[in-house]
Amino acid sequence: MMKFSRILIVFLIFTQAFFSQVREVKDLDANWKFHKGAIENAFQVNFNDSKWETVTVPHDWAIKGPFDKDIDKQVVAITQNGEKVASEKTGRTGSLPHIGTAWYRNKFTLPKNSKNKKIILLFEGAMSEPQVYLNGKKIGEWAYGYSYFYFDVSEVIQEGENTLAVQLTNEAFASRWYPGAGLYRKVSLIVKNKESINQWGTFITTPFVTSNEAKVNVKTKVSVPNSRLITTIFDAEGNKVTTLESSLSFGNEFDQNIKVDKPKLWSPETPYLYTAVSQLFVDSQLRDEVSTRFGIRDIKYEANKGFSLNGNVTKFKGVCLHHDLGPLGAAVNKAALRRQLTILKDMGCNAIRSSHNMPSFEQLELCDEMGFLFLAESFDEWKKPKVENGYHRFFDEYAEKDIVNLVHATRNHPSIVMWSSGNEVPDQWGEAGVKRAKWLQDIFHREDPTRPVTVGMDQVKAVMESGFGALLDIPGLNYRVHLYDEAFNKFPQGFILGSETASTVSSRGIYKFPVVQEKNKQYDDFQSSSYDLEACSWSNVPDEDFVLQDDKPWVIGEFVWTGFDYLGEPTPYDEKWPSRSSYFGISDLAGLPKDRFYLYRSRWNTKDETLHILPNWNWEGREGETTPVFVYTNYDSAELFINGKSMGIQKKNNATPQNRYRLMWMDVKYQPGTVKVVAFDNEGKPVAEEEIKTAGKPHRIVLEADRSTIKADGKDLSYITVSVVDKDGIPCPTATNQLKFSVKGEGVYKAACNGDATSLELFHLPTMKLFSGKLVVLVQSKTKAGTMELTVSGKGLKTEKLVVSTSN
Repeated sequence: MMKFSRILIVFLIFTQAFFSQVREVKDLDANWKFHKGAIENAFQVNFNDSKWETVTVPHDWAIKGPFDKDIDKQVVAITQNGEKVASEKTGRTGSLPHIGTAWYRNKFTLPKNSKNKKIILLFEGAMSEPQVYLNGKKIGEWAYGYSYFYFDVSEVIQEGENTLAVQLTNEAFASRWYPGAGLYRKVSLIVKNKESINQWGTFITTPFVTSNEAKVNVKTKVSVPNSRLITTIFDAEGNKVTTLESSLSFGNEFDQNIKVDKPKLWSPETPYLYTAVSQLFVDSQLRDEVSTRFGIRDIKYEANKGFSLNGNVTKFKGVCLHHDLGPLGAAVNKAALRRQLTILKDMGCNAIRSSHNMPSFEQLELCDEMGFLFLAESFDEWKKPKVENGYHRFFDEYAEKDIVNLVHATRNHPSIVMWSSGNEVPDQWGEAGVKRAKWLQDIFHREDPTRPVTVGMDQVKAVMESGFGALLDIPGLNYRVHLYDEAFNKFPQGFILGSETASTVSSRGIYKFPVVQEKNKQYDDFQSSSYDLEACSWSNVPDEDFVLQDDKPWVIGEFVWTGFDYLGEPTPYDEKWPSRSSYFGISDLAGLPKDRFYLYRSRWNTKDETLHILPNWNWEGREGETTPVFVYTNYDSAELFINGKSMGIQKKNNATPQNRYRLMWMDVKYQPGTVKVVAFDNEGKPVAEEEIKTAGKPHRIVLEADRSTIKADGKDLSYITVSVVDKDGIPCPTATNQLKFSVKGEGVYKAACNGDATSLELFHLPTMKLFSGKLVVLVQSKTKAGTMELTVSGKGLKTEKLVVSTSN
């Protein structure tokens, strides 16, 4: 197995300004014309698009719905879930109208004196199969909707006005989840000199790291020989650290080794970032300048020890994330991503897996800044199909190109500590699959020799016998907790990663009785119980993974399926309607934490206190019936009181995995009033307490913003949690009131989401029902500084208003 003790740290940061007047990057975000449907000659310059919809990119054409079960209805057996008999499935891709062809058109003006420039048109994600035209001529195409790609348009573009047209096509049965639709990530134009640094041509590693010094290796590919490169490193405060000038290149590549004294190391706890400024000179004239942000860190993977970061053994406390952002769909938004990561950080999460696709640049930038380890994944499908129109159609032609672009575009992020070449691919069976696994891994190694490669494997018996699992740098197991020991004994690497774990299902604030651990449990309301004891036939509840993580030093961590609910894959209700989004999330589709959030937090967040009671205590009609009470806490013992009467002390023990990580009072009889829990330290002294109360009828609306001041850039978001309380201020956990929203001032209403997987209410309309007493409203800034005011009203409720400021 390869030794991985290198360090990677940098992301090429483009800004919308001239770098010393030698490079300009312009985001093509505004004034796009959009039309859903196939149209002949829509690429021509003189095509009349005046009646098309005007949109802003990033854009997801399908997220406004409506939801319709016929959109993705199919009769299929999902082999990844162990199904052998086909049945009718609905909601698998979110039941949103993403299928079909659409066109985007944009007119932009090229700066004067650009005739002799090198001009790059960059797409960060286009869903899918884009055909790109400039000034009436086809300049290129791509296939994979998750790939980053670019075209050199220097010979086609013209000074003055240019017309860009993009045709996108989403086939039916091309995805296993909601893929989104449209130009869902940024499109930009890069104008630079012909003598310049290549696109994604900077590669920074730190092959030697100690507390006293670090060697920063900077490889820079340029377009011209006989040039000179000056690289200057700045610290996070903008102070110059060191500089190096080189005039010797190898095949148009500079290879510089720069010493940094007393380096500040990057880690999830201290995500310190440096900046390297690369200046290219030809005949003493500055021709290009690129700013590259990076961090310094050392990673190792070792047998029987696992993963080390900067010399410290570190376990992955990770989650898997699909790319959609709930009510925003697939359209990338940095504020939405930052909110997700902030919630995960509070839970104690330290790692993200992009599932099962290439991550957005914005997500990686935030993981660098906020301190998350990252598993960057590429494909959900290789040569053998999972779905009728999946990536297998493009594998032979595009797999290598897609991996090269993934690695070149993102290899400098310190957050990325491993690559994944695939997830649960059917190619795990057979000799051809073993060869494909090696071929893909070799491409990753060729383009980036500093990081290992994994695959999320679910056919564990097969890969143990075929050699598939043995050849990988990191054997990743999806579920199959009962095979961990056997796999560890048979695989040569000396460690195992839980590349996908748990897949517990629950609905926020919904509790079912009796409270028992079950697989594939279904109910008439199409919800799953938030006692966190329900899973799928092929998955398990969190505690079983906790045991492996805690007791097996060779298990190097886990990536839980999933951090947040996502659109599509409504297991276990994918044969029912309505149900159009997942139940797997630790937080729901609105980003509101489920009870399970606090179970993970009690184990992962080692700095802050966790003391959480479930279920809610509003059970009219269940008086006198058994209603178990669970407590998720980082303390080992606690005492429960119902209306002041002690229900006894519970202490964590090893009787079952649940007893080891949860405190459970199974015989409590429901009676309205107050539930109180008092937690004890290791010496038996009371150190914390929490209580919940039975609420009366909803009386008043409560609004709470995640951020009260946002940027006046027309993109920034504030997420406002909406709940209701009774006349005494007690939260109403079962409220389902229909609410209305309006915004005035320097902002607009963007969307709302209540986290209910069965709701068919549209996110973009300014009304929605509460689900389990809560929902979230998104308001978006305009481009002028000032204030906006959100008003929320509901029948029989006192109207509430909240002000959000916007600043430049």
